Amino acid sequence: GPGLMLYTEEAVRAGLRVRDGRRVFYLPEGSRLTPAARDWLRQEGVTVVPHAETPPAAYRTPDGASFAEKPEHMTHLKGNVLVFKDHPRIAFRGWIDALEAEILLTQQAAAGEGYGALAGELEEVLGFVRRYIRFDVLDEPVGAIELCGYTPEQLREYSHYPEHFGQPHFLACYTDGPALLAVNKLRTVVRQTELAAYAAFRDADGNVTRGDMILGLNRLSSLMWIFMIKLKAGRYERK
Repeated sequence: GPGLMLYTEEAVRAGLRVRDGRRVFYLPEGSRLTPAARDWLRQEGVTVVPHAETPPAAYRTPDGASFAEKPEHMTHLKGNVLVFKDHPRIAFRGWIDALEAEILLTQQAAAGEGYGALAGELEEVLGFVRRYIRFDVLDEPVGAIELCGYTPEQLREYSHYPEHFGQPHFLACYTDGPALLAVNKLRTVVRQTELAAYAAFRDADGNVTRGDMILGLNRLSSLMWIFMIKLKAGRYERK
């Protein structure tokens, strides 16, 4: 392939680049340096950057501007497309990050109270949420939403009718256990993430472009209600 090359000292001199005020040489994947080239780079104090970190020839923005170097206030949307750090898609990825962090704290609270089964269900939730960055960056479809053994219809139904679990409607209270209160907080972060998805996935006409991602988060917030109802109804064994 085009990347499999042996770089001589002459080729290395010709290929030098400047990054952050320092001279660097980007070594393509699978390529090697001749001993002379390696010695020259070392002697000149040039940093060799492996292929994985090689920047694209130019960065661009969704509106067509291009940059040779990545400006500090911008970040990657996908590939070599740069956007400002407050772009709605980047803000959405920040909420996914916050949601993952909140899931971990909720698992800790559940395990601490002896609800191992709930901690396990939250592990499945964590896996689902972690795939969201792929759904976004790679334009992957969410696909069928089966969470913790519930169909999308059951998630909606059971979260609206706690009586299904033999539990009257209730509001969380400070006397409820740590796991229930942690799930309640997690539910609010799911909602915030869902709102961020609405802002991130709209076209110029205001139409939703990733209804599947938004629906997935909506069903996830239903699942949080189901966890709370089951905890309140004593449906989880404590070990």
